[in-house]
Amino acid sequence: MPLPYSIRVTNATVEFDKGFVCKQINWVVHPEHHWLICGNNGSGKSALAAILAGAGEVQMGIVKDLPQRVGIVSFEAQQELIEAERRKDDADIMDVIAEGTPVTEIIAAVAKDKPLADALCEKFGLTPLLDRAFRKLSTGESRKVMLIRALACKPDLLILDEPFEGLDVESLAALQSHLTNIAATTTMILVLNRLDQCPNFISHLAYMDQGQLTQQVSRKETEAWQQLHGLLHLKKSELKVPPSDADTALPPLDPDAPLVRITNGAIKYGDTVIFENLNWTINQGEHWQLTGPNGCGKTALLSLITGDHPQCYINDIFVFGFHRGSGESIWQIKQFIGYVSTALQWEYTVGTSLRNVIISGFYDSIGLYSKPTDNQRKLADEWLEVLGMKARADETFASQSYGDQRLLLIARSMVKHPPLLILDEPCLGLDDMNRQRVLALIELICERSDSTVLYVNHHAEDRISGIENYLALGDLSNASNQGS
Repeated sequence: MPLPYSIRVTNATVEFDKGFVCKQINWVVHPEHHWLICGNNGSGKSALAAILAGAGEVQMGIVKDLPQRVGIVSFEAQQELIEAERRKDDADIMDVIAEGTPVTEIIAAVAKDKPLADALCEKFGLTPLLDRAFRKLSTGESRKVMLIRALACKPDLLILDEPFEGLDVESLAALQSHLTNIAATTTMILVLNRLDQCPNFISHLAYMDQGQLTQQVSRKETEAWQQLHGLLHLKKSELKVPPSDADTALPPLDPDAPLVRITNGAIKYGDTVIFENLNWTINQGEHWQLTGPNGCGKTALLSLITGDHPQCYINDIFVFGFHRGSGESIWQIKQFIGYVSTALQWEYTVGTSLRNVIISGFYDSIGLYSKPTDNQRKLADEWLEVLGMKARADETFASQSYGDQRLLLIARSMVKHPPLLILDEPCLGLDDMNRQRVLALIELICERSDSTVLYVNHHAEDRISGIENYLALGDLSNASNQGS
């Protein structure tokens, strides 16, 4: 039978061994729901599931109505059982060498449904091993024992943490079939790293990030479900940033020279001072976060760098090998910059395909007015693959969600691998899910490209992994290179 009642976790902070903490968890598990918990390695997926089994120490909040009988499969539970067997051997004072507890006794200790246990042993190929000592099994074999124990104990709640790992093809198919068969009668919580293994009976997704449950999505919420899939896609460790295009390669820069250096920078309008005494150097490969309240001059500072502000010529500014006012053109500067802002998204109203939006980045155009090369089309498709949008390559930009449009424009700005990528309030106007998707893409670019990222936002605490230098424009005492 499913859970007889809902499990409720309210504003709960739960601490585990080794100091890991799940913070401010709000979660309700209803009997008729099956949850998949996902997130990065170390995000707290397993810890969240373990809370439902009574693990961890509740520091604050409420964890209410936990089930009496939980079937659980996890690497931690598997290791605990193996360690318990070893302790038995160490405590044995007989003069004979202990063989350890046989598999049949390990299963029988918790299995309430012996016919089911026997049938599962047969399905998983464990019947010939029932008399063997549990501690003498291989990792995969002991994993099967854990699965059989959990499935045959008639649990009120079944928690399966990476249940498909380590199984051979036949056993994997048998387990997937069995889980599908019991979905109508057993409430299940699955923890998976690979979303492509998500069973069809899963009704809800929970996304963990740094010990917090940041997203809860029903499968019926089609758009939100797809967005969470997109976020997890961007978080995959094997994703690579596509290379640049040789035909549109930028002129080389001196690797030892800074990208930008502003000395005693200031913007003033009569007696009104926006900022002054700004000394700031952006070196290659040195990612920055620029923060500050409205009106502090963030956009004006960016326009000094890009050359769009008239006072750029009365300031001491070095950019991409040029000293401002030495005869360089604005396009000589802008070729080295990728730029994304909400204003650009408002301007990008042409009816063109997703593929062509990205290709337009090679030509710094809004829309595509040149015939792209085969390699540019290939690279655009590779970027769409990174975004999880390759199947939608021929759809129109205007038909995409606001969040998808923002991701596409970031990819457009990156196709030339600009030395400096400026992201001006890239999360402005985005809901929390789309914000996380944009931040995940920025993290990927910081980690796996040769572009230096300048990320502009209001909040210093809204930090991105990979960015270790911060400039708070409202406090120019902080206007210097700072590692976190």
